[in-house]
Amino acid sequence: MDLQQVKQRFGIIGNTEGLNRAIERAIQVAPTDLTVLITGESGTGKENFPKIIHQYSSRKHGEYIAVNCGAIPEGTIDSELFGHEKGAFTGAHEARKGYFEVADNGTIFLDEVAEMPLPTQARLLRVLESGEFIRVGSSKVQKTNVRVVAATNVNVLEAVETGKFREDLYYRLNTVPIKIPPLRERVEDIHLLFRKFASDFADRFHMPTLTLTPEARAMLERFRWPGNIRQLKNITEQLSILEENRTITAETMRRYLPESENTHLPAVFGHSDEQSFASEREILYKVLFDMKNDMNDLKRLVHDLMEQNGDHGKLSKDHARIIQSIYSDNKTNFGNADEPQIIITHNNDKHPASHIQDTEEFVEESLSLEDKEVEMIRKALQKHNGKRKYAAEDLGISERTLYRKIREHNLE
Repeated sequence: MDLQQVKQRFGIIGNTEGLNRAIERAIQVAPTDLTVLITGESGTGKENFPKIIHQYSSRKHGEYIAVNCGAIPEGTIDSELFGHEKGAFTGAHEARKGYFEVADNGTIFLDEVAEMPLPTQARLLRVLESGEFIRVGSSKVQKTNVRVVAATNVNVLEAVETGKFREDLYYRLNTVPIKIPPLRERVEDIHLLFRKFASDFADRFHMPTLTLTPEARAMLERFRWPGNIRQLKNITEQLSILEENRTITAETMRRYLPESENTHLPAVFGHSDEQSFASEREILYKVLFDMKNDMNDLKRLVHDLMEQNGDHGKLSKDHARIIQSIYSDNKTNFGNADEPQIIITHNNDKHPASHIQDTEEFVEESLSLEDKEVEMIRKALQKHNGKRKYAAEDLGISERTLYRKIREHNLE
């Protein structure tokens, strides 16, 4: 079978080895009834491959149904997939066939299958193993002969490890794996895709076709494309509509790729109060820990200077002035905390004994984040006379989070 004919029929553009290998595997597995799992990042074009498998199979005259499992609410997905009987739940005014019943002798494509709830995963596993299913609200077992092709953009093995996806279902779906490469691994295809999208939008909007300068093309090929082909198509459409000059320069392209200079840097996303609170607390602890180290270094410096100067540990006036200055700066940063006091005298003082006096025994402080968290919560509660609402505001967390941490650490 000619690979180029398949690409032309299904609108697939590109000549990279990874893409060609994925298409060849889809064609090879199509005549069988084996279950296929397609993996790849969002926007890579996974939806084309179930169509290839269906059209080159013996089921091509049967139904082909594509289902986005992530878009169906958890409470209705069983009904959508397996159907329901009249009166099975509120609003079920009549019996309804599910997709597995409608697609009998055909192919069903389960997109974003990793978003499927665990109870539905158990039902799906039964269909794959025995071809049997039960409508919601019924006790009658029904049979179906459906070819299942699934797809996901998440790491399913990680989902298995975290308990979000059934291990037995994963191995049942993954009979034949097909991996779609991301756009950043198809550098030589990027310009081909841009030209195709630019031509399509030029026809749609009745405008001249966009062209790229060599610098703009190089910028496109260097970009990481986190949204893959979908993102490239979106940017091409923006350029087609908004730019009067139909030759796109690197300067123009840069305005549409605002994150291009930072695409190789990792990103950190924070969502909850607990995460931001932990982050700020860790920064505070690090600052305090560094300042404490500075104070210990200062002690050692004074001790070394006294040893070097001899004469019963007396310091020169210049040394004393420098050390006192350093200590004053650190004291300002620490505030009025209960820190060891350093008293320094020098040779010209009226007092004959120049020495360092530490008013407290040095005790190694616990650096456990959990201990510090307990300490800060106690202080906040004491400060606000046990009023959790104001203590939570002071700590920068929600009252519900504070209540949970109070129970967790037995601070009632």
